Parts: sequence; structure tokens; C-alpha cells
Amino acid sequence: MKILITGGAGFIGTNIAASMLDRHEIVAYDNITRNALKHFREVYDHKNFRLVTADVLDREKLASEMEGSDVVMHLAAIAGVSNYFKQPVKTMQVNFLGTLSALEAAKKAEPKLFINMSTSETYGVVADHVKETDNTSQGPAGELRFTYSVSKLAGEHLCFAYHKQYGLPVVSLRPFNIYGPGQVGEGAIQRFVTAALKNESISITGDGSQVRSWCYITDLVRAVQKVLDNKSAIGNLFNIGNADTEITIKELADKIIKLSSSKSKTKFVEGMGADVIYRVPNVEKAKKLLGWSPEVGLDEGIRKSIDWYDKND
Repeated sequence: MKILITGGAGFIGTNIAASMLDRHEIVAYDNITRNALKHFREVYDHKNFRLVTADVLDREKLASEMEGSDVVMHLAAIAGVSNYFKQPVKTMQVNFLGTLSALEAAKKAEPKLFINMSTSETYGVVADHVKETDNTSQGPAGELRFTYSVSKLAGEHLCFAYHKQYGLPVVSLRPFNIYGPGQVGEGAIQRFVTAALKNESISITGDGSQVRSWCYITDLVRAVQKVLDNKSAIGNLFNIGNADTEITIKELADKIIKLSSSKSKTKFVEGMGADVIYRVPNVEKAKKLLGWSPEVGLDEGIRKSIDWYDKND
């Protein structure tokens, strides 16, 4: 089976590819803005893996590479909070128009499945054990923090529009704070772990009372496999996260310092703008329809991350 992954050189895409290379042909379509492949040489060198260095906004190139694909996984996006403030126009262009580009290509290629990787950011600043049927909530226009969530939400609506109007077999996933070895970008656990291993101060935006729940990368990869194996998933939206890992950002930093036996201290810094106050999912739908539930606890996942960054960073 041929699987094309837009954003396939990123952290999530690379891990998905690594889990499927022995059974499938993987084409990673990526402009290498964030290159996690550098940490996964075994993926890059695998006989079933091919990297196409191109932009998701290049419709002609994407359509050409997508031809013959059995499955399309659309992960390409501008992510990372600092990017929302520094590049708001590009954030919205890539996240919305890039999704349109992928959908138009898929409409022609007619894959058996189109998986859209959305975001838990669509739930807004307070997401208290939210279900997929709960209303999404965005901040005021002009607040750059929300250019990401608005563009990703618009992309979701576009995906389901293509599903209903053209019959494209779409599934959309909303991951909640994915982390793990090899992460690139601005993830809090990655930043905190790398600082702790160097005994450097750990910067916390705001007062540290913000709450998140953390989902280990292998749990997300298993969810993607469950979608591949379950035709009843088509036309559905799923939260993918781990409500059992709920923790404040300050508590998270303290936990990482403790688990890494670090001498680091925490310091509080002013944020660039609006922030999410509380974000924890309800994943009952994924449990019932996909037979999926998270398996990796927070301490276990952090220890694995610490071990990896200690050896590789």
C-alpha cells in the first residue's frame, strides 16, 4: 500500500512512517521547515521510504506525487506558538490553503482514506474534558494566537465538506499535546527536558497555572493505525489524547527536574499574547469506535524522553 504523508518529515509524520515502513511504501512530502528525519536515519535510509522536498501549496507537484496513493495523511502545517505571532499570514495560508491543496489533489487521486491531522487548539482557551460534539471556540479577531486554531478549524470544515459533497473518505484527528523522543519545534516537554539536562533555567510562560494533558507519540501512532484498520472511522472526528496526564505547566517543569535529577530552576516569563488556560480531552468516542485508548503514562513518557535527549541532543 502506498501512503503519502504531507509534513512527513516532521515529528509526528516521521514516527508514523517509522511504524509502517516494513509493510507499506511511504512518501513523505515536506518542505523540511521542521526536520525530524535527522533523528530517524533508519527511516530516511529505508528502502520503502521516499522524501519529496516540496511545498504543500504547490498544487501541481502535490497532485503529481499523490497519484496512485492508497492513503493520504495530511499533516503539513505551520505550528509552534511563536510562529502564530511572527508569521500569522503564512500560518493561515499553509494551514487552510495547504489543506485545500491536499484535498484537491486527493479528489483527483481518489485514495481509499484521507486522514487530516487537526488540533485540540480548535476548542479554544478552556477545553474541560471536551467531546468532539462540543462547540469549538476561538478568540477575538486580531489576536494572533488564534490564527493557528482558526485556520486548522477551517481546514476541518473543508475536509468534511469534501467528504459530504464529493465522497472523499475523510477522517480528522484532534491530538492533545503530543510529545516524545525526537520532537522538533516548541513543545514544552522537549524544551523543559533539554534545559533540565543542561541544568539551565526552565522558562515558563505566565504563572504556570495553565493545565494540559500530554499524549505520548506512540499512542497517537496507534490511533492512526486504528483508523487505517477501521472503515467505520470514515466521516468521523476523533480526539486523541490522555486525560490521565492532566497537570499544570509549573508542575510539569518540577516533575521533569525531579525525574532528570536536574539542578535547574524555573523562572516565569511574559507570554507573547493570549494563552490556553485549560485543555483536557474526552476520548470516549475513540475508545468506542476505534478500540483505542492511551497506554503511556506521563512519568513513563517523560523518562523515555529524558533518556533519548540525554543520548541524542
